[in-house]
Amino acid sequence: MTGLLELVEAARQGGDLAPLTAAIPAARFLGLAVERHGDELLTRLDFAPHLVGNALLPALHGGTIAALLESAAIYGLLWDTRSEGMPKTISITVEYLRSAKATTTWARTEIIHHGRRVATVRGVAYQDDVAKPVAAATVHLLVKSPA
Repeated sequence: MTGLLELVEAARQGGDLAPLTAAIPAARFLGLAVERHGDELLTRLDFAPHLVGNALLPALHGGTIAALLESAAIYGLLWDTRSEGMPKTISITVEYLRSAKATTTWARTEIIHHGRRVATVRGVAYQDDVAKPVAAATVHLLVKSPA
C-alpha cells in the first residue's frame, strides 16, 4: 500500500486528491473529501445519518466535527509543507460555536507555526456561510521536518 506522503506527492503532480481520503479508513467512514479551491485546500464532510449526535435538531456529533478539523489540519500541513514523516497529533482544542446542521460541512486550515518538531495548525469548520463557523480548533502536531 502506498503511504500517505507518496499520495500527497502524487496529488500535487496529478491533481487527483481522492486517494488522500481513500487511504484512511476513518476518513472513508466519515465521508471526508479533500478539494482544491483556488490556492486553498478544503476538507469536505458530506452529511450522512450515522454522523448525527442530536437527532432532535438534527445536529452533527461533536466528535465528528473534531475529527473533521483534526483531519483537515493534517491534510493541510502535509499539503503545504514537505514533511519527512506523518504528523502525529499532540493535542487538539475544539471550540464549538453553534450547532452543525445536517448538511455538508467544510474545513479550512492555516499553519500558525511550523518548527523542527512541532507544528500548530488552526482550523475552522463552516457550513453555508464561511463567516458563520460552526467550530474552530487549534491542533498541535509532532512533525519530522527535512534536515
